[in-house]
Amino acid sequence: MKDKETKIKQIQGASNGERRKLPLSSDIVFKRVFSKEENKGLLKSILEAILKIEIKQIEIKNPEIPRELKDSKAGVLDIKAEINENTIIDIEMQVANMRTFMNRNEFYLVTTAANEAKKGEDYFKLKKTITIALLCENIIERNSYFHTAHMKFEPYDEETYINMGYEKEQDIVTNKLEMIFIEIPKFIAKKPDSESLLNQWLWLIAGREEKIKMAKEKHKEIEKAMEVIDEMSMDPKEWELYESRRRAEILYNWEISAAREEGKEERKRRTE
Repeated sequence: MKDKETKIKQIQGASNGERRKLPLSSDIVFKRVFSKEENKGLLKSILEAILKIEIKQIEIKNPEIPRELKDSKAGVLDIKAEINENTIIDIEMQVANMRTFMNRNEFYLVTTAANEAKKGEDYFKLKKTITIALLCENIIERNSYFHTAHMKFEPYDEETYINMGYEKEQDIVTNKLEMIFIEIPKFIAKKPDSESLLNQWLWLIAGREEKIKMAKEKHKEIEKAMEVIDEMSMDPKEWELYESRRRAEILYNWEISAAREEGKEERKRRTE
C-alpha cells in the first residue's frame, strides 16, 4: 500500500502540488483513451469532428493493446473502427518513425482496403477506407495543418486533349480511398480559437487544457475525455505503461540514428 501511495505522490510530483497528467499525444495513451468500449462515445466524437459527418453506428475492431507491443520499439498502436456500416477507419497518433511514416500510411490504406476486398463482396459494395494520422511533427510541405488526400488524375498532355464537352472534368479516381493528416505543431502555431469541437479535441491533444477552459461552451465529450485522462493519471500502472512505451520509442529512435551514422561511415570508408 505504501509503495502505491509513493508512486501516486511521484505522479502528482511537482513541488508546487500540481498533478502530472498523461499526455493524449502519446500513442499508447491515445489508444487507451479512445479504444475502450466504455469510451466509444469519445471516439465517435473525435471522428465526427474530423470527418464532419454524423456517425450513427461505430464498432471498434481492435480495442486491446497487443501484449507484444507494450514494450515494442516499432509497434503501431492504431485504432481500427467501422462507422455507419459502410466505412472503415484507421486512426493513429503518430509520434515516431516520421521518416518512414508516409510510406507506411499508404501501406495501411492499401492493405486495409485489400482486406475488405478479400471478403468477396461486389466492388460496388466495398466499404470506404479512411486513414487518419495525427502528427506530432510537421512533415507535409503545405500551408495548412489539416490535409485530405485522394487518388487523383494527373494533368494530361495537350497532345492527348480531345473536346468531349465536359464543363467540369473528373479529378478524383475513386472516393473509396482517403487519407487525412493533422499536424499538431502547425495547429498550435495557427492559434485558432477553442469554440469548435475539432479545435477543442486538438487543443486537448496538444496538452493545452487552458484553451478549452476559455471556451464559451465546453463540449460534453471533451469534458468526459478530460475526466478519463485525470482518472488514468492517478493510476501508477497507466504511468508504467506510458513510460515503458516512451523508453522503447527513444531506444528505437536512437538505434535507427546510430545505424544511419554507421552506414554513413561505411560509405565514407568505401570511397576513401
